[in-house]
Amino acid sequence: MDQSNQPQNQFQQQQFNQGDNYGPAPKTWLAESIIVTILCCQIFGIIAIIYSSQVESKHRVGDFQGAIKASNTAKNWVIAAAVTGFVVLILTFFIFVLGAIADGGY
Repeated sequence: MDQSNQPQNQFQQQQFNQGDNYGPAPKTWLAESIIVTILCCQIFGIIAIIYSSQVESKHRVGDFQGAIKASNTAKNWVIAAAVTGFVVLILTFFIFVLGAIADGGY
């Protein structure tokens, strides 16, 4: 009975170790995605979290090009969220400064 399960177990082990043959997974950008979601831009950050969560799972099943594409997409969304947050911060600062000048106070 053990021999009938042996090919299935070998297949499962081979399938699980398939990702190890091609090196480590690409960078996931998950920590950066969470940080920009909390600090900068929630919408872009959530999209970055979605793509960054796909990197390891795609690499694990053998979709290496998909893992690289998901990593690059997550990186782009992290950058977009950080830049958007920075631009909104600068615009808010200038609006407050202009409001203070128009009010007569410095």
